Amino acid sequence: MTTTTKDRIALPPKDAQRTNMTCHFCIVGCGYHVYKWDANREGGRAAGQNALGVDFTKQVPPLAITMTKAMTNTITDHSGKRWNIMIVPDKGCSVNSGLSSTRGGKMASYMYAHDGIGKERLKNPRINRGDQWLDTSWDNALAIYAGLTKKILDTDGPSGLLYDCFDHGGAGGGFENTWGTGKLMFSALQTPMVRIHNRPAYNSECHATRDMGVGELNNSYEDAQLSDCIIATGCNPYETQTNYFLNHWLPNLNGGTVEKKKKWFPGEAAAAAKIVIVDPRRSATVAICEQIAGKDNVLHLDIEPGSDTALFNTLLTYVVDQGWHDKDYIAKFTKGFDDAMKVNRMSLEDGSKATGIPVAKIRQAAEWAYKTKASGHRPRTFHAYEKGIIWGNDNYVIQSALVSLVLATQNVGRRGTGVCRMGGHQEGYTRPPYPGDKKIYIDQEVIQGRGLMYTIWGTNPFQTTLNAEEHRRVLGKRAQIVREAMSRARGASVEQMVDVIYDACKNKGGMYVVGINLYPTTLAEEAHMLLPAAHPGEMNLTSMNGERRLRLSEKFMDPPGSAKPDCLIAADIANTLKAMYARDGKADMAKRFEGFDWKTEEDAFNDGFRRAGRPGVGPIDSQGGDTGYLATYALLRKAGNNGVQLPIKRVEGDKMIGTEMAYMDGKFDTKDGKAEFKPAPWNGLPKTVADQKAKHRFWINNGRANEVWQTAYHDQYNSFVRDRYPSAFIEMNPEDARSMGVTAGDVVEVFNDFGSTYAMAYPQKAIKAGQTFMLFGYIRGVAGDVTSPWVDRNVVPYYKGTWASIKRVGSVDDWKQSISFKERRYA
Repeated sequence: MTTTTKDRIALPPKDAQRTNMTCHFCIVGCGYHVYKWDANREGGRAAGQNALGVDFTKQVPPLAITMTKAMTNTITDHSGKRWNIMIVPDKGCSVNSGLSSTRGGKMASYMYAHDGIGKERLKNPRINRGDQWLDTSWDNALAIYAGLTKKILDTDGPSGLLYDCFDHGGAGGGFENTWGTGKLMFSALQTPMVRIHNRPAYNSECHATRDMGVGELNNSYEDAQLSDCIIATGCNPYETQTNYFLNHWLPNLNGGTVEKKKKWFPGEAAAAAKIVIVDPRRSATVAICEQIAGKDNVLHLDIEPGSDTALFNTLLTYVVDQGWHDKDYIAKFTKGFDDAMKVNRMSLEDGSKATGIPVAKIRQAAEWAYKTKASGHRPRTFHAYEKGIIWGNDNYVIQSALVSLVLATQNVGRRGTGVCRMGGHQEGYTRPPYPGDKKIYIDQEVIQGRGLMYTIWGTNPFQTTLNAEEHRRVLGKRAQIVREAMSRARGASVEQMVDVIYDACKNKGGMYVVGINLYPTTLAEEAHMLLPAAHPGEMNLTSMNGERRLRLSEKFMDPPGSAKPDCLIAADIANTLKAMYARDGKADMAKRFEGFDWKTEEDAFNDGFRRAGRPGVGPIDSQGGDTGYLATYALLRKAGNNGVQLPIKRVEGDKMIGTEMAYMDGKFDTKDGKAEFKPAPWNGLPKTVADQKAKHRFWINNGRANEVWQTAYHDQYNSFVRDRYPSAFIEMNPEDARSMGVTAGDVVEVFNDFGSTYAMAYPQKAIKAGQTFMLFGYIRGVAGDVTSPWVDRNVVPYYKGTWASIKRVGSVDDWKQSISFKERRYA
């Protein structure tokens, strides 16, 4: 029986194969079990007749299992044999305890089947000739790719080779793949011309906190159950880290963990946590917290956009003036406090003026989070943050202000505390050191006509970069120069075609564009070559989640066609170049491409993650640290969906012992081990942004929605999502909409000095006048088209700092008839 049955879900038989899978998508990394069995068989309803061990002969109790049609599929392996699969959440995983998000719950549907949602997957390399895409062999594609790469290296040097590449874990990333791509780019090609998937240079999103000695992932998810107060800044965890919020935050907010707190912290006052949410918009998270915790225990600081630094400085000043800071801790474990206070000091009145938050609310937030508890103990406050400040007004300064507040109150290194980014993708970074000596704004290099070849690897800047319209326009123009030259090279050999492409790039201003991805994506509009990649389940992949929990997602099926893991694509490129240089007798260059003799993704894991910090091995930047060698695929398989929290301390028998919380010993990631306060001046908005605010009526806030994962690379083919959002939506204040004659479902143009885009109007009473919220990175209606090119000192964008005008374009009757425009906030 196949899973295409309409009347029921086919159950896995008792002897079905079971493997572990970490959700492909958000940083939470929920654990799932994958069941695979012959498509002609089906398990029985009795508990002893199915692999789930659930008795379906009677009503299954609520929440005893999460199982939907979307969690099933029928796949075909390379031999032609058909299999049923079911991917269901693991109740034994401490991350999600059997909960499933709307994203992870669709993983089975997104695994490749010739007639399924993923049927548009890239199956073989493709090359563009004239006006059509043609499938080709890996040998042919690699000959062109490596041939052009070699010509550029030999003639122009590594700076002619540009890359836009992922640095994360989960689908499209992972330790195997970041190592493979990084070793190719940084050790072999030695190019500094690299940007990261969501920012236009090779940089971090957390430079300041790292410079202060505090890594951005420093606690466990369990600490959210133990906090007295949670301060959530610039994050919307219900929609973007769903099961972390539901499984760990809500039990604390509703009082369900009070007894646990009493057990962990004897003698301390314990109660249900209070939560302070810093967000200009009333998000779904605010609404749900009020329902669960009661409005008296939720404080929404609806801050003026871009004023976070002023808020943190004001809170720090008030805390110090009240004597709530930890003087002994500051003296023993930190440095720079006095110098930072000279710059960061800000009165309640000045802070209120800058942020738009009443003095009483700022004072209340400080009391909830930092005032000594009735038992005489210092409160345990967890500070969570994400894109609202990462992509906010001067990333470095905001984080300096936030972490200074945290250090002053010792809200790091104690259970129930932490100052942590909430995260987007999972993590999975292992690479050689970046070969450049400065941060290079790659988008501007493209726009200004520099660079000859651009490999866009597991990313999509067309939908996600800043100043996207200009970037797309220029890249398209440069790509067309190459396309026209190639179309005239009829009957050319590989060597001749390489010469034609090089001439078009070097002498005529062109750029050769290669995409490496699961799908063609919108990049295919301008690319010349597409290479097919694999994702977890089609390969073995390790990643770590937001509490540094390392797991192995196990391979259980073949990728479509000849698609390969990214690390093995990188190895193929390197080995092809090595052979070319060997034929030329250039032993020194051939040597640079050695060390890619990998047959499997496990070989790449062993070569990178497990060699970091080992004697005699060159420098490797790895989130596994110097003890990554203790992790093996065999041990990770035994660890299952609970894995191990990095860094690994030791191995006892066949169990890896990890680190639940960082900095409990008071030693931080600085040369002298002391955390460093940073001055964080409040400077207002950057001039580029302030000028747009002065000219345009609306703030165009942007971000993710629960139902859509990132660029919708899977979701665009799923009618469940696509029909709900045929275009990026833009939430607007109802009165603002009425004043322009806009109603729900209308198409509006959003425009400013940097570009224009279109969106589907979605009036919401929770949106303030003059403010909007637009879905970020979507396939139709790119919010980045109107984002300014301004970046901070580390070339981190201010995606949130966008102001624009809006006008009604028209309406789509089908949208108005088929799409619900009810309030998206739970009430």
